[in-house]
Amino acid sequence: MQRILWGRKTSSNVMKALWTLGELSLPFERIDVGGSFGKTDTPHYRGMNPTGLVPTLQEGEFTLWESNAIARYLVNAYAPGSSFFPDDARERANIDRWMDAQQTVLNRPMSAVFWGLVRTPADQRDMGAIAQSIADTAKAWAMIEPKLAQHAYIAGDKFTLADIPWGVHAHRWFGMDYLGLERPEFPALRAWYGRLCERPAYQEHVVGCPIT
Repeated sequence: MQRILWGRKTSSNVMKALWTLGELSLPFERIDVGGSFGKTDTPHYRGMNPTGLVPTLQEGEFTLWESNAIARYLVNAYAPGSSFFPDDARERANIDRWMDAQQTVLNRPMSAVFWGLVRTPADQRDMGAIAQSIADTAKAWAMIEPKLAQHAYIAGDKFTLADIPWGVHAHRWFGMDYLGLERPEFPALRAWYGRLCERPAYQEHVVGCPIT
């Protein structure tokens, strides 16, 4: 079966899917779409993904969009019952809420920081707005700091799908040092980021991707 992931590798949402594929050692082909590559408004792509966003997973006639849904599907389909996404309903619910919280709590302010510092020329940056976004992003990271002070990973002592959505953005959070990003220090968060950096799939699909 041919497996294709549609989306540019620099997209944080595409990184979630790539990282999951890497953790599961699943073969795939990736096709660049989105951003400067365009092609997400074509009838073919919209037929697979009506949102026109990335990523989209294609396995034969089956297609799936939404990054967190793709991560869950891959584990359910190819590593059922694994510690990544255990069968226990309460353990799954805990993982689910943290995955969703990345979308509802972290994504907006973190994206504003990234766009403000990385994708906006220095002479056009609204530093007041960026400072506020940094403060709002720090509040989101502060939510998981106590969890990581108690356990090695967000959902407990083992790496799970809960770590993937937050982990993609952690690399950006710590990787923007070269732009002079001033932020509160979270020791447990930084230690967790260090543990993620030891994972080969994270190294390949997140750390190995330029922050652009």
